[in-house]
Amino acid sequence: MHLSFILALLSCLPVSLCITTVGDLAVLGGRSVTIPCHYEPQYAGYVKYWCRGRMREICTSLARTDTPRSSASEEQVAIFDDPVQLVFTVTMRELKDDDSGWYWCGVEVGGIWSADVAASLHVDVVHGMSVVNSRLSGEEGTSVTVECQYSDKYRDSEKKWCRSGDWSSCLVTDAESGIYEDKLVVISDDKKGSFSVTLKNLQKRDSGWYWCAAAQQQMSVHIMVTPRVTTTWRAMGSSSTAAVSVKTSPTSQPQSTSQYTYVPPPKPIAKDWDYQRHFMESPLMVCAVIVILVALVMLSYKLWNHYRKTQRQRRAMEIKARLSEHPGDGDWQNASVVFLNSGSHQVF
Repeated sequence: MHLSFILALLSCLPVSLCITTVGDLAVLGGRSVTIPCHYEPQYAGYVKYWCRGRMREICTSLARTDTPRSSASEEQVAIFDDPVQLVFTVTMRELKDDDSGWYWCGVEVGGIWSADVAASLHVDVVHGMSVVNSRLSGEEGTSVTVECQYSDKYRDSEKKWCRSGDWSSCLVTDAESGIYEDKLVVISDDKKGSFSVTLKNLQKRDSGWYWCAAAQQQMSVHIMVTPRVTTTWRAMGSSSTAAVSVKTSPTSQPQSTSQYTYVPPPKPIAKDWDYQRHFMESPLMVCAVIVILVALVMLSYKLWNHYRKTQRQRRAMEIKARLSEHPGDGDWQNASVVFLNSGSHQVF
């Protein structure tokens, strides 16, 4: 009885470890978001749910895997469980300011002693702009497309594409169609939360910083234009030059010939060691080495003499200390002969 109670209690402890999800999210107003919720294998057959509220016990259920939903509710919130991948996803569409708050993705375990496993996250609906990729690159002569996203607050605002630092370069979409087009730039607004900017026939001068804007909101984008790769190959040698051409196999299309230019790598530069060798063999260098060796020998000799002198003095002091004591009469019978060194005036 006690063991079953303890096991049931322990099953309630790792609530946040049995299911995991992403961290807090900031989503543009009017956009959609899909949130993955991962769970452990033992919960593959359980009901999954998505609810809103600060506390899981009293949160409001928005979607469940065991409840059929009407078309209206399915448009706003959709839940899908994939027991093979051990994850269920929740999609919230056309988010508004009122959708900001705390949400829970949970697994309904049921039972008196078993609590549901769940994980929480906070969704914040914001207004502004974002770009899918803030750094793009393309070869000369090709095209690149920038995707700029905006919140529903700026759906009816005019969209701009400008070169950073040059207000006169701004290109503005038409208020009704949401489109701007010329020989080099095409801007298209879908009126649903994003507009794309396509730069055609890129040139080296097009490299730099740009920004896309909706009303007063701006997002920076950097475009890098790289040189076009040449398709010629030639083997260059000192005595002969060979050209190689590659042809495609015969098909219904006309044959094309590509040439590739090959430049051999530069020969390694041999280092001249004559100066270093001359310096190492100079008389000044030899003398310096000899002086250093003599200095090391003298230093070692002085250190050795100092060590021997210190050892003699220490032993003499130990003998004097023993003789300074006043031994009893019996001790004098075993006394030894003491010799005095007149030179150092120490007892040995």
